[in-house]
Amino acid sequence: MFIRVLCGFFLLSNLLLSGCATIEGSTDPNDPFESYNRSIHKFNDTVDRYVLKPVAQGYDTVTPAPVQKGVSNFFSNLDDVLVMINDLFQLKFRQFASDTGRFVINSTLGIFGLIDWASDMGLEKHNEDLGQTLGYWGVPSGPYFVLPFWGPSTIRDAGGFVTESYGYDPMYNELHDGFPITAREEKPAWTMTAIKAIDNRAQLLKAEAILDEAALDRYIFIREAYLQRRKNLVHDGNPPEEETEFSEDELFE
Repeated sequence: MFIRVLCGFFLLSNLLLSGCATIEGSTDPNDPFESYNRSIHKFNDTVDRYVLKPVAQGYDTVTPAPVQKGVSNFFSNLDDVLVMINDLFQLKFRQFASDTGRFVINSTLGIFGLIDWASDMGLEKHNEDLGQTLGYWGVPSGPYFVLPFWGPSTIRDAGGFVTESYGYDPMYNELHDGFPITAREEKPAWTMTAIKAIDNRAQLLKAEAILDEAALDRYIFIREAYLQRRKNLVHDGNPPEEETEFSEDELFE
């Protein structure tokens, strides 16, 4: 598995770095590939507008709220497997114990995660992934990078996402038994993947209205929100202060 993880990471890194070398830059140092990113952002918005959003709206309309909650809890419980692995990678042993307890409780008493008893028992839901783990060990985020279909990312987070999927994502490994990807029979996990995507999109329907009202430039709003959120996650809610060119005394002289 470790070899698969390394192969996935370095394969994606080489593809991204070689492909981005020819992309026109922008004035924002965090987004030198803005022209490319905007085109992919526009593509993703089109796919969402005509495919994913209508399906999510239909799902939200016909599916009772308790059922939606159960579906969200189920996929959240599966995600805890990835969280637990990244807890260990980041040497967060106390958090690993808590997240392991969450998974065991919700997988048993919670009927395969459909009911989130663990949160009611005081076991907090955490958010950890390989991109955060790389940031924890000092790997810089690199430029902002929009992935087709998946959306906002950075070079580091994109590498972490693909590596995590190839290496130890339980959903992905139900779809593909090995690395690299080869043609496979259709499996029930494809249906689960589609349901997860629809459920995630349905959860964003209410937040989208706020985004449309608040954002003069939707692309910039999403980019800044993503980068700020990822920074907070990597530093567990306590990001370092931004370095400024001038000291406070110099600014007020």
